[in-house]
Amino acid sequence: MDRFPAADAPLYEVKANLFKGLSHPVRIRVLELLADTAEVTVTELMQGTNQEASNLSQHLAVLRRYNLVVAQRRGVQVFYRLAYPQVADLLTVARSLLQQLLHTTTQQLAGFSQPAGESVPSTAGAAVEEAPLR
Repeated sequence: MDRFPAADAPLYEVKANLFKGLSHPVRIRVLELLADTAEVTVTELMQGTNQEASNLSQHLAVLRRYNLVVAQRRGVQVFYRLAYPQVADLLTVARSLLQQLLHTTTQQLAGFSQPAGESVPSTAGAAVEEAPLR
């Protein structure tokens, strides 16, 4: 796992490494919690993810390695925050994409269940209903 890709690495390799840092549900949940507030303590992250300290610590280390979060110790507590506000934007875009994929899949499945000769009403241009994907 390269922390810093070679300076001449193709952009697609750099992007792939970014997505490696995002490739676990616990890490996504941590980023969602951090996107919702300026900074969060490790204790709050443990509560928000239902993870034990040792497991959460490993995920936070991965997020730090990929420069997605930063940590700051104050006394006995460690506070985490997103390293870049664009991480929250990335999560928002991913949620929107997943909602559209779900909508499209639902339409396709509805088309399979229709008796022969009947068509599915078109919802082209209709807004995708906001469904919680967390």
